[in-house]
Amino acid sequence: MRAFAAAVAARFGGVDMLINNAGQGYVAHFADTPREAWLHEAELKLFGVINPVKAFQSLLEASDIASITCVNSLLALQPEEHMIATSAARAALLNMTLTLSKELVDKGIRVNSILLGMVESGQWQRRFESRSDKSQSWQQWTADIARKRGIPMARLGKPQEPAQALLFLASPLASFTTGAALDVSGGFCRHL
Repeated sequence: MRAFAAAVAARFGGVDMLINNAGQGYVAHFADTPREAWLHEAELKLFGVINPVKAFQSLLEASDIASITCVNSLLALQPEEHMIATSAARAALLNMTLTLSKELVDKGIRVNSILLGMVESGQWQRRFESRSDKSQSWQQWTADIARKRGIPMARLGKPQEPAQALLFLASPLASFTTGAALDVSGGFCRHL
């Protein structure tokens, strides 16, 4: 990771923003979640942020518009029992992001996150392709999922929607924002 950070600095002359994203989710209830899954989720979700932050921190400190933005999930605040290990790791990431925002603010680095709801992705595409009932189109199938899950906007998010939220938080447009967790869920959130 440090070699990558050095290569980025050499190529671009510095670093103004770092965006961390570690996807996937482990689907299982508590009784069916092995120790390895808990460890893997923590390694992926937490160290998938810790390692890049450590590698890029000195470069970010040299910027006058530095930001770190983490892609997280609504599971951080709304755990789902069938994804207990992922929900726990996401909650830990949210806590760590807020803590980092306090620690790094004096170094001129803002730290924020987005909380994703259900967004069209390769995971959803694979589920669509492997479904047993082939009667629905992609739009019908995803709208049906959104309706069943109670997403007020009645659809899954488009990939560009969280990308735009990330761009906002990472950019100087959010220069007075740190420690924030921006909900990008189509209204699916159930928390205050």
